[in-house]
Amino acid sequence: MTPSADAPAAPETANPAILSLRKSLCSEATPLAVRFRALFSLKHLAQQPQSAAADALAAVEAIAAAFTSPSALLKHELAYCLGQTGRVSEAAPHLRRVLEDMQEDPMCRHEAAEALAALGDAGSLELLRRFRDAEGEEVVVRETCEIAVDRIEWENSEERKREKLRQSDFASVDPAPPMPDTQKTVEELGATLMDTKLPLFLRYRSMFALRDLASPPDLPTAVPAVLALANGFADSSALFRHEIAFVFGQLSHPASIPALAAALGDLEEASMVRHEAAEALGSLGEEEGVEDILKGFLHDKEQVVRESVIVALDMAEYEKGGEAEYALIPEVAGTA
Repeated sequence: MTPSADAPAAPETANPAILSLRKSLCSEATPLAVRFRALFSLKHLAQQPQSAAADALAAVEAIAAAFTSPSALLKHELAYCLGQTGRVSEAAPHLRRVLEDMQEDPMCRHEAAEALAALGDAGSLELLRRFRDAEGEEVVVRETCEIAVDRIEWENSEERKREKLRQSDFASVDPAPPMPDTQKTVEELGATLMDTKLPLFLRYRSMFALRDLASPPDLPTAVPAVLALANGFADSSALFRHEIAFVFGQLSHPASIPALAAALGDLEEASMVRHEAAEALGSLGEEEGVEDILKGFLHDKEQVVRESVIVALDMAEYEKGGEAEYALIPEVAGTA
């Protein structure tokens, strides 16, 4: 998206914290790590059920205003955060515009499609199907739209009502729900994960079921589940490999470090996978050697990887400092 007057104007009624966060997020002069903290603070405010409607809208608009940034990393994170807000009517129009913008980075368009599914936006199904079926479309966008359509259809299905899902330790709205709680073993889920004849949505469901079997980290199934997930880095789909790295970032399990370090260090790997591996390592920042691994890529040839390392090192500092929540910077802590 090109910088223009299309960026939403700051609502006059927004509270001072939101206005301050918006200014930090949208300024190219603000250090990237600070912009990320501002972003996640705005997401936190938009998600609060007690937020006044005007404040929730202002928080969503503040996030969307930063789509004028030249940073693909930041814009992809904006889309992710909008998808997590649960504010369908406020967030979906911004995400549709990103998905439809053929000049936008495919990583951002993919994240916009995924975010529309996270919102459960049935009104976007026609758009998602169009890009899923479009000839010549970027593979990562097509695959994401395929999963997004399946997720929204599942959300509104009779099957969904019948399924018994295990309570997850993770509050995120994921690209696919975990498999139903049918006591499948790590081995069975691992086999489904790697079966390329199956729909991506089903394979993702196995991925998130394995994630849940790896949390908390002292579960007997935790290390075997992490190792089963690591096999996903051998898949032919960059989208799939990137999601494995994202799941490892959620888990922050030390057993994932070798696989993440290998993915980050593979200079032939897709940048969207390497960037996600860097951020996942950031969540493991208190583990010995992780910061040194990350620092080795501060001058990587790929901008999105360099920027991810900067954010990951900031996350690592947070992990060592024992702060209450990475996302919340001081000006928001008192408003939650």
